[in-house]
Amino acid sequence: MFKRSKLALCSIALAVAAVPAAADAQATTFWQCVTFARMYSGIQLFGNAATWWNQAIGKYTRGNAPQAGAVLVFKAIGSMRAGHVATVSQVVSDRIIKVTHANWSSRGQVERDVEVMDTSARNDWSSVRVWFKNLHDLGNHEYPAYGFIYGGKAPKAAATASTDRAAPAIDAKLIKADAAIKSARAAAPLAALIG
Repeated sequence: MFKRSKLALCSIALAVAAVPAAADAQATTFWQCVTFARMYSGIQLFGNAATWWNQAIGKYTRGNAPQAGAVLVFKAIGSMRAGHVATVSQVVSDRIIKVTHANWSSRGQVERDVEVMDTSARNDWSSVRVWFKNLHDLGNHEYPAYGFIYGGKAPKAAATASTDRAAPAIDAKLIKADAAIKSARAAAPLAALIG
């Protein structure tokens, strides 16, 4: 009886595991900004985004000049209690950068090469406006920022100004990360049921 029950349970587990795998093929991965920034930049910090600035002390160099591959750290505010992090994909000018980040204007989604403008009086990136999908332009709000954390692996896209040539390198990173998450999701139901 026990062997049959275990066999039935395994059959159910395999059927259940197949459903998320099929659903994942159509669904999109839900990304938190910190998880995505850690994977994309190579900067290995954890916890809420706003805590990354102090966590970087002694581990990574910090500053107020944008560099490709650096992580821009937003301060926590009322509408953004955990802060936000975004990886610089391109420096356009002394006041404009492009970032690739997650969970901003599209909940849980990755936005690639979106514009961020320095609005600080001293050109120190302590206040920024960020492109917002629904407006198809920079958002109306200014967000306080600590600055940039350097030292992670720069995305290969940052090595060139041409986003056309850089797109395959960015896509390869995203595809690899999506595959790892989908694999973990597919294994989780099976492990939970067999446990």
